[in-house]
Amino acid sequence: MILNVNNRNYATPKHPTVVVCVDGCEPDYLAQAVAHGRMPWLKRVLAEGTALIADCVIPSFTNPNNLSIVTGAPPSVHGICGNYLYDVATDTEVMMNDPKWLRAPTLLATLAEAGASVAVVTAKDKLRKLLGHQMTGICFSAEKADEVALAEHGIADVLGLVGKPVPSVYSADLSEFVFAAGVKLMQQAKRPDVMYLSTTDYVQHKHAPGTDGADAFYAMMDSYLGQLDALGCVIALTADHGMNAKTAMDAQPDVIYLQDVLDGWLGASKARVILPITDPYVVHHGALGSFATVYLPAGVDQAPLVKRLAAQRGIESVLTRAEAAERFELPADRIGDIVVVSERSTVIGTAAARHDLSALDAPLRSHGGVSEQRVPLILNRKIDGLDMNHRWRNFDAFDLALNHAQ
Repeated sequence: MILNVNNRNYATPKHPTVVVCVDGCEPDYLAQAVAHGRMPWLKRVLAEGTALIADCVIPSFTNPNNLSIVTGAPPSVHGICGNYLYDVATDTEVMMNDPKWLRAPTLLATLAEAGASVAVVTAKDKLRKLLGHQMTGICFSAEKADEVALAEHGIADVLGLVGKPVPSVYSADLSEFVFAAGVKLMQQAKRPDVMYLSTTDYVQHKHAPGTDGADAFYAMMDSYLGQLDALGCVIALTADHGMNAKTAMDAQPDVIYLQDVLDGWLGASKARVILPITDPYVVHHGALGSFATVYLPAGVDQAPLVKRLAAQRGIESVLTRAEAAERFELPADRIGDIVVVSERSTVIGTAAARHDLSALDAPLRSHGGVSEQRVPLILNRKIDGLDMNHRWRNFDAFDLALNHAQ
């Protein structure tokens, strides 16, 4: 059967198919772990399967990219342009966790409607309702695995199934729970036809590629992926974004406090700076990322302001609404008058007084900009004839897994 979702065709699976989104997986994490002998399964897959480097969507944050992966489309189609936005209609700043913000159907829901058995396991509960929107099947988060109910989540007693306690949201255990649950679901007599697993980037925010903490995480992941492979699954592995150190030479966060800058230029609170990285889990990153959108007061001449901002140290690009919507494939009605992207080692904040960085217990690592756009796209099946010069996207994962790797 062929399904059309957001103007892309997908075949229904012949084999159990697992798409994995590893949160914050800069490709070098894999390279270093393989080099250190910590990922034997992946080393084999890189040699015998299909290994690509893809681009995630910008802003390189969790919600836009997870929804791009499950819709097979950029934010201009599905509407989720950040973890957080300014709702002009209600004059409020809100989390984009509610499915009301979603403008396109997901492939997961369409597969389920067509009769496929579908399961979704996500680390953080903030994604669950978006990923499971209008989907019949199993959908739960590791974060709230003790609160599942058959009617809402399609499964009961997840803790009994997995054999692990509810993990801390600030731990590698949260992601391990996702993988462990995925393996247990695939070991059941009635296993899912399609499964989507989405982890958390707690480890990547704290540990650089090749460090002991990072290698231990990827060794754990490798073991579970090997188990899924042994169960006969087609596996597509990608990421929502990369990760980079965002520090000055003294190891302190290198921050451009954009609201303070604009308040100095335009007057207090005349402009409104929105940081789409903002979510309930600020211990990871202090709500500091490399992408911001700015709503300007009426009458401001944008051209000289754009030029002045672009000249600031640490700024990579400043785009008008129309330019950002076109370049980054964003919904123009959900971003500000201008979009600001910082350089690889720099993050953007609002006002210094609004960011509590006291919980950061390691040098800041974060994401959001073009510098975190490169991500892995790996399949455990050899796909011949792929154009290696094509611009692959992380949201090609289901296309490759269902249409080419079966």
